[in-house]
Amino acid sequence: MTTSKEQIQKAAHNIRIKVLKHTIHNNGGYMSQACSSAEILATLYLELMKLSPVERPLAPKPFPGVPSKSNKAYFTGADFNGGHSFGFDRFYLSPAHYALVLYTVLIESGRMSADGLDHFNQDGSSVEMIGAEHSPGMEVTTGSLGQGISQAAGSALVRKRKLDPGIQWIFMSDGEFQIGQTWEALQVMKHYCLDNIKIFVDVNGQQCDGKMEDVMNIEPLDERLRSFGAKVLKVNGHDVEALIQAGRSEHQGVPLVVLCYTDACKGLERFRKNSPKLHYLRFKNRDERLDYEKILSELEG
Repeated sequence: MTTSKEQIQKAAHNIRIKVLKHTIHNNGGYMSQACSSAEILATLYLELMKLSPVERPLAPKPFPGVPSKSNKAYFTGADFNGGHSFGFDRFYLSPAHYALVLYTVLIESGRMSADGLDHFNQDGSSVEMIGAEHSPGMEVTTGSLGQGISQAAGSALVRKRKLDPGIQWIFMSDGEFQIGQTWEALQVMKHYCLDNIKIFVDVNGQQCDGKMEDVMNIEPLDERLRSFGAKVLKVNGHDVEALIQAGRSEHQGVPLVVLCYTDACKGLERFRKNSPKLHYLRFKNRDERLDYEKILSELEG
């Protein structure tokens, strides 16, 4: 079923509201990630990805314990994406600190119950602040940045050899291209002609220590990726139509990488005062918190 551009934009708006409300309630949160990626993830879930359907919004389960042969209660968060049905797509959230944004997208797409965020970061909960394999929407622990792309590539190779037509969709942050493992994975994709992989990158120019260009510049990222054999497209990461067209682009024999250039303060201009440290929003004082409460009221209105 095709989702209208307006519906996706509304979902992105709601994602920012949910994350801001949660950030205010918890006196901190990964706000810039929601500002920059809301349209990207809403477009993936509501339009581009062919995920197996769920009968109803799922409620998060308690933490099942460490995975082992004897742990019969163990599960992954893949059920929120419809599981591993043949022919359907799979989703990999590589920067696990975007987990809060993913949870809100699952709610907006009708895959997680509206009260799922009530379990966020609670003892015994699977709804973790840094998503793990048992967290909603996750099926592997992507661990340190740069690991998700390797795991998705290995799974893509298996699916290709089994003639499974499903696509591996990978969401990445630009900071992961400062890491050697990312480039090793791209070499594997090129060598095995893994054209069942589509990578969307949130290029918001930010990482935990400040601006990307000040820590380790990765530009021209498009040229570097092409030299590793990928088909590369550059788009405005807040332009829903551009995201849809890029995601449907043909890329025979090579992976597709869509570089989505975004604003880490999109929809939340007040946050720009924290520049260049935009990785995490924590209120410095009561007045700052009141500022954001007022902004939240305006956004909800």
